[in-house]
Amino acid sequence: MVNMVELTALQNEEENQNVVAPGCLAQSNDTAAKALWEALLNTKHKEAVMEVRRHLVEAASRENLPIKMSMGRVTPGQLMSYIHLFKNNLKALMNHCGLLQLGLATVQTLKHPQTAKWDNFLAFERLLLQSIGESTMSVVLNQLLPIIKPLNQRTNDDYSPEELLILLIYIYSVTGEFTEDKDLAEAEEKVKKALAKVFCEESELSPLLQKVTGCDSSINLTFHKSKIAVDELFTSLRDIAGARNLMKQFKSVYVPGNHTHQASYKPLLKQVVEEIFNPERPDPVDIEHMSSGLTDLLKTGFSMFMKVSRPHPSDHPLLILFVVGGVTVSEAKMIKDLVLSLKPGTQVIVLSTRLLKPLNIPELLFATDRLHPDLGF
Repeated sequence: MVNMVELTALQNEEENQNVVAPGCLAQSNDTAAKALWEALLNTKHKEAVMEVRRHLVEAASRENLPIKMSMGRVTPGQLMSYIHLFKNNLKALMNHCGLLQLGLATVQTLKHPQTAKWDNFLAFERLLLQSIGESTMSVVLNQLLPIIKPLNQRTNDDYSPEELLILLIYIYSVTGEFTEDKDLAEAEEKVKKALAKVFCEESELSPLLQKVTGCDSSINLTFHKSKIAVDELFTSLRDIAGARNLMKQFKSVYVPGNHTHQASYKPLLKQVVEEIFNPERPDPVDIEHMSSGLTDLLKTGFSMFMKVSRPHPSDHPLLILFVVGGVTVSEAKMIKDLVLSLKPGTQVIVLSTRLLKPLNIPELLFATDRLHPDLGF
């Protein structure tokens, strides 16, 4: 919910701290606000906040408000200064109410403490990505070790146990198949012990940690129980690393760096979509066509004796992608952008068992009964 109290006459005093003037993101009757909302949903972070600034500047200019132009990086304070121009002008406030609500939503998001933390999280992911290509797996795990801190040593900027699990999933997934050696075994053991200690020293176990450890309270969680749970986690992490071993074309999601480009992560879903809409239409190696019906079966039979072209996924103007396990918002947007750039006019429907948030991933991997999975229906 957007808090509009900044545009009210309420003073920022102690008795008003819990007062919320509710705003809304959905502005169906405001054309400018609808256009801005579309931009916020469909553009990158930097472009989106610049678009918010542009809309606010244009609105203030139309109302002849005393706006001071400033270029460069968009900051929450800068946006707030533009929004405050409307505060004592009732007509301007009413004319641009929808836009101001989206502007305040942007400011509140940028100022939220979690925003800075997730920026740091992504920066650390990029650092790990560079290390994966330049170092062995043991070195990468040793880089992770200093940030695994028990509760009494953690600050608000440090990573929680759940966030550490996300990082471990990322490392093992991106690395893929790796060579076993003594250094790796030692590094893994150090990380295991550090994680087990972190789990034990939590004052209260989160729902995820309760499922992972099998204990409903931190009082009942001994180091021995915690270590057993962590050992099982690492067994699953090893399975994640080998999940693409049977693939030929999509075996790696890691793109090594060179003198001009840094190493990067290329999601499996992105590779699949790029292969489907490859203008050269090569025969997909890891995408199989399943024969169905008499005609297809006859074609399959004849293909044993003569060259018969198999159907290609891009033959039809409609492509249905079903992602088992879940899909993230960023993946859905990535598919949309890819299709627009590779084959405009093609309709792509993305279906999945659930819409994933970051913390859903360790829960699905480490705390779900695989014989009776919760598909989210």
